[in-house]
This record gives sequence, structure tokens and C-alpha cells, in this order.
Amino acid sequence: MRGPEPGPTPQHLPGPGGHVAVRIDARTLCDWYGFHDSFARAMGFPDFYGRNMDAWIDCMTSLDAPDDGLTAVHVPPGGMLTLVLENHAALRAAAPDIDQALADCTAFVNWRRPVAGEAPVLSLCYDSRGSIQQERPDHDL
Repeated sequence: MRGPEPGPTPQHLPGPGGHVAVRIDARTLCDWYGFHDSFARAMGFPDFYGRNMDAWIDCMTSLDAPDDGLTAVHVPPGGMLTLVLENHAALRAAAPDIDQALADCTAFVNWRRPVAGEAPVLSLCYDSRGSIQQERPDHDL
């Protein structure tokens, strides 16, 4: 059974100091087909992407190495890419195994880079409210 069709191309938001955020609707990640389809499209993985978590790790490890040809989204050396998972609660409820695999594989990407003498390059941001608002909410401090 396939999950919902992937939505519009996720936004790639450049930030200060080489920080890039890619927004993905987590509702499109609730089965493995949707997971790999959504990430291949959002990150610009190559046609030969293996559609498994070993291949995902390899692609995400190369975010700061455009010459590797494994992603179309890049950060400069020392930069960080944040995957902003909108509607994260839907993924956690529908596919906790995929949610955990995503967290584990993100951690593995960041573990293997320092082993190779490189800085961590990937972070996750969970947003269960739906689309992220552009305005900062007021908070009482």
C-alpha cells in the first residue's frame, strides 16, 4: 500500500553561515516507497539511487561534496542541512519504524563524517503543527 502522493517540491531555504533547510511533508514518508520517492525528489538524488537506507546514508553524507554527484542540494564545507519534517506526528503515528530509521540513519551520517575527519552535516527538525509559520510566535519569558 502506497502512502499519499508526494506534495510540491520541498522548499530549500538558505540560511546564515552555510545552513540550509529543506522542508518535507512527513505524511509522504509513511511507507518506504513514499520515503525514498520524497527524498530522491527533495534532495535531487541521482537516477541510480538504490532506494534503501544504505544508499540514503551515502547520498546524505555527501551534502558538502557536489563533485560526488549524489545530491542536487548542497551545503558549503562546515555547513549544515536541516531536514524540517512538517506534520511529523503523522509519520510517528503511522510508521514508527520509518521514523526511527530516519533518526538512526541521520545519526549514522553524522557519526561517520568525524571518523573521516569531516564535520557533521545533517540535522532533523520535527514540526507536528503542519506547515511552519514564517513569523515567530510571541512567548512570555
